[in-house]
Amino acid sequence: MAGETDNNHQGFDNQTDEDKKSARPLADFLAGVAAVAAEAVSADEDLPVGRRVKQIREQKGLSLTDLAQRTGMDEQTLSDIEKESASPPLGVLVKLGKALEMKLGTLIASGTDRPYAVVRVSERQKMSRFASQRGTRYGYTYQALAPQKKDRSMEPFLVTLEPVEEEVPPSTHDGEEFIFVLEGKLEVIIGDAREILEPGDTIYYDSNQPHLVRSYGRNSARIVAVLYSQ
Repeated sequence: MAGETDNNHQGFDNQTDEDKKSARPLADFLAGVAAVAAEAVSADEDLPVGRRVKQIREQKGLSLTDLAQRTGMDEQTLSDIEKESASPPLGVLVKLGKALEMKLGTLIASGTDRPYAVVRVSERQKMSRFASQRGTRYGYTYQALAPQKKDRSMEPFLVTLEPVEEEVPPSTHDGEEFIFVLEGKLEVIIGDAREILEPGDTIYYDSNQPHLVRSYGRNSARIVAVLYSQ
């Protein structure tokens, strides 16, 4: 082995100055590519959801019209999301991820390659409150509980649902959902079924069924919701 190592070193040392000069441009080029790639990754990690959606859409060569056709949403709503003047609810994020052929987690945060992720209470950030600056409310705020885990298949959220007078239509999207009620009362409508849940109650359902989750009564409710999308 030692002889083989020595021969390798001798082979490199015996290169002519001309050989070394011809290899240098390739090495410089590869180093430059690596530097640009590292820069792009670090920049992407801090992108807000709307700008991340726009970046992925453009990288895939899709127009707003293309994305609208894939999601069934109107172009103005998609434009508002990309401009950060509208905060998409969870169901819309799932649809966008499916349309862009990306996992939901990629739209929320890029994450790291570590096998686990810890989110301290002080590090949790609200992801959505209003549908847009025009003031239309979805009736809840949510905080991602595992944004730093890369390539995750599940998306856990802490959700606070506020009483809302506006009627919100049920949503449908691929995947499954699990809910654990922490505080308050929850009304869950799935197809023709209606369930009232209290603290400690749970529900698991296929989210390709028309479903609506909202607080029940005049008080807010807090839940842990876990979304899974293939």
